[in-house]
Amino acid sequence: MTTPSREAVGQRFDPALMQRAREKTWAALHGIRERMRPGISEDEAKTAATDVFRELGYERLWHPVLIRIGANTTRTYRQRSDPNVRLGENDNYFIDLGLVFDGHEGDVGDTFVVGHAPQRQACADAARALFGEVAAAWRSQGLSGQALYAFAGERAEAMGWRFNHAIKGHRVSDFPHSIHQGGDLGDLEASPSSGLWILEIQIAHPTEPFGAFHEDLLTR
Repeated sequence: MTTPSREAVGQRFDPALMQRAREKTWAALHGIRERMRPGISEDEAKTAATDVFRELGYERLWHPVLIRIGANTTRTYRQRSDPNVRLGENDNYFIDLGLVFDGHEGDVGDTFVVGHAPQRQACADAARALFGEVAAAWRSQGLSGQALYAFAGERAEAMGWRFNHAIKGHRVSDFPHSIHQGGDLGDLEASPSSGLWILEIQIAHPTEPFGAFHEDLLTR
């Protein structure tokens, strides 16, 4: 049996539709952000998210909606949130979305702060900045997936943040995936192609119970 390429795509795959799915998923994320208010729980935020998705004409989820608030922002995708956490007056949260538009997968994530929380804002800003540095290194140096995540860990430490090495990025494509065994970006020995891989960055304060997350499609 022939082993499919880790960068295989389906017959419907269209780079322009991948970009459209990305843009509409970002629009959904900011629609949820507009609905986040102090006192809201993660489950309440997910309920509000469904209305946003319908307004944008999404086809379906391709991974469950993830909204983490406060101390839950240090947890990984597979770890359950503390359900008792609600958004405080001076707090942070992140949104991680995987939506299908036009038969293609969008996957984006970002971290936001409400009220006055300078350290939490610094963490959110650092996650975005680190994403930018890693993506720039990929564009300029053609680094492998493995090298990208080694670089990310080194830079996070230099910036004073704890890097989550369990988060390693992943494939996206037309839906459903032609290949479900694409593996993690952080395990890829080759340089990833543009428009096929999600770079995920998750960091946390070295001692305080909060973190930040940012992800987007790697594009040249």
